[in-house]
Amino acid sequence: MSLIASQNKRIVILVSGSGTNMLNIAEQCAEQRVAGKVVAVIANKADASGIAKAAELGLETAVLAHRNFTSREAYDQALAELVTSYQPDVVVLAGFMRILTAEFVQPFQGRLLNIHPSLLPKYKGLHTHERALANGDTEHGVSVHFVTEELDGGPVILQAKIPIFDGDTIDDLQQRVHEQEYRIYPLVVNWLCNERLRLTAAGAELDGQLLGPSGYAAEDE
Repeated sequence: MSLIASQNKRIVILVSGSGTNMLNIAEQCAEQRVAGKVVAVIANKADASGIAKAAELGLETAVLAHRNFTSREAYDQALAELVTSYQPDVVVLAGFMRILTAEFVQPFQGRLLNIHPSLLPKYKGLHTHERALANGDTEHGVSVHFVTEELDGGPVILQAKIPIFDGDTIDDLQQRVHEQEYRIYPLVVNWLCNERLRLTAAGAELDGQLLGPSGYAAEDE
């Protein structure tokens, strides 16, 4: 079954791995629960399984291998040109495991979203589940944020929390976090597609209201 639909905003999704968030967003677009259509899925690795899954669903795909470039900046410039060729309204990072430079971030400022498996600003970077367990945290979670040139440092839009129980493993946290990712990422993408969300000099705004450091407070919008 093809997941291509004729809705409003044009969405490009970037993946590096399995692309489960990409698939979830594409499905919700096809079901018209997100006011957009996925016009391309791009990977930085040819063996990213998300690319094969996207192709099976009838989505247009492309691979731009970072190993073919001599610098991060050169790759990001080429990636920005490729993404621009699809004329996106929204660019979604869905497990895209690259630190992005200004060459990529600036052309899509205010249209570029990421999801990170921690309650930002806590645990930027990698191995967030391990760090939460090692520090004896009682809660963990996931954040959707605008992408800026600071790694995992753009304004938070929405977070979802999960409990950490005694005896939890990394896999336990990962599973709980994924469940929340599939709830909140399409919601934020839809906000951006519906032009309810924007990035300002002061931070993220939803419906004209500046969001706090943890983003939108409710999870049932």
